[in-house]
Amino acid sequence: SYQIEGGFQEDGRTPSVWDDFCHTPGKIANRDTGDIACDSYHLYEEDIRIMKELGIKAYRFSLSWTRIIPHGVGEINQKGVDYYNRVIDKLLENGIEPYITLFHWDYPLELYYKGGWLNRESADWFAEYAAVAARCFSDRVKYWFTSNESQCYIGFGHQFGTHAPGLDLPAHQACRAWHHNLLALGKAT
Repeated sequence: SYQIEGGFQEDGRTPSVWDDFCHTPGKIANRDTGDIACDSYHLYEEDIRIMKELGIKAYRFSLSWTRIIPHGVGEINQKGVDYYNRVIDKLLENGIEPYITLFHWDYPLELYYKGGWLNRESADWFAEYAAVAARCFSDRVKYWFTSNESQCYIGFGHQFGTHAPGLDLPAHQACRAWHHNLLALGKAT
């Protein structure tokens, strides 16, 4: 979601670790951010029209955890749910099968401040988010991915510091984040 959506401060979405990382001077070339990205948040109808013209039959996209549950846990943001409902419905109207990825690197910043993947509770936070997404979208979406490239958001993000959240942890601490992440993916499934 961070790589394509944009609309980073619209309709109740709150920051993720990638928002914070990209807005930190010196982290990203040219100070590029996902603030606008491909602007799919505003252009999804046109994007889907182009997909149909190209004959695309399936589309995998990621949800923004902070667009659906702004604080990472608790209250659901109906405007965020409505956005994804519009995307899913438009895909189906155009004969394009939606494939959802629950987590594509953009961990809620508010939960990161509570320890993020280093906190054992992260598995339960993620399971709650996955349950909300399933309740909201599984009536139309058959195909789900729990996450995308955990070696990037844990390995590069927690152990080597080159991706968000930019940590340079010793191996034993990075393994704790890996463990909690794998537990979260299992609970989500």
